[in-house]
Amino acid sequence: MATFPVINLEKLNGEERATIMEQIKDACENWGFFELLNHGISHEFLDTVERLTKDHYKKCMEQRFKELVASKALEGLQAEVTDMDWESTFFLRHLPESNMAEIPDLAHEYRKVMKEFALKLEKLAEKLLDLFCENLGLEKGYLKKAFHGTRGPTFGTKVSNYPPCPKPDKIKGLRAHTDAGGIILLFQDAQVSGLQLQKDGQWVDVPPVRHSIVINLGDQLEVITNGKYKSVEHRVIAQTNGARMSIASFYNPGSDAIIHPAPALVENKQLYPKFVFEDYMKLYAGLKFQAKEPRFQAMKARETTLPIATA
Repeated sequence: MATFPVINLEKLNGEERATIMEQIKDACENWGFFELLNHGISHEFLDTVERLTKDHYKKCMEQRFKELVASKALEGLQAEVTDMDWESTFFLRHLPESNMAEIPDLAHEYRKVMKEFALKLEKLAEKLLDLFCENLGLEKGYLKKAFHGTRGPTFGTKVSNYPPCPKPDKIKGLRAHTDAGGIILLFQDAQVSGLQLQKDGQWVDVPPVRHSIVINLGDQLEVITNGKYKSVEHRVIAQTNGARMSIASFYNPGSDAIIHPAPALVENKQLYPKFVFEDYMKLYAGLKFQAKEPRFQAMKARETTLPIATA
């Protein structure tokens, strides 16, 4: 099997640009995932994010997890648990409005660092969207505009910790799913693995590489590219040793953005429906851990004469 794509973004500005663009193209078309090195966010800053995130979990989340999840999930366990995940999470919303001030227990330094981290990731997401445009033959800014809606994109972060699990064969850290949105940027633990993606009918490990950012594509990019790029099923395997940190940031369309295949990418047939992103998210909320194809079919069945944006 081919090796999981790890791409050195630093080489994008040199004579190896064509090679790097080809690597990004191949990763988007054949993997739906890739790992970025030298992405422009300093190692020192990422170390700070990791330290503060792990401190926050120990001080504010660990005991709650033991009381609410650990005891409930494994009590009298016989069969595999299919209705919950072995994870401790909280959510930060950045765009269109931040909810950072409303999150309890966040230390001042952690709040400030996560705000800065979000700005850096937003910039990286928009850079990647333009690189995708270049590879797809779309005009620069097309994807950003397609995501815009009337109030700009939706952008948020899911901060997760996956504590050691005594029975990893009975419960997943996170059950298999595709992501509903646009482009996902993940800063994950460098020591403890667990993230896997589905590739050619097999589960493949996403290697933990220190200071890398893992990128994966959501359902909306599959729709806009008319299937040229695909969102890919992935999961987190619970581990018996070590707690795994995961900070996943979701750069998604605005809630009222009208999503549809880009006309330039509809060669013979439009393979995906046209819909309002918020309507898709409402459907996804109840069907996250099921196959994506019925979701697309359901949106097709309720497709209306929505105007196609000029994006």
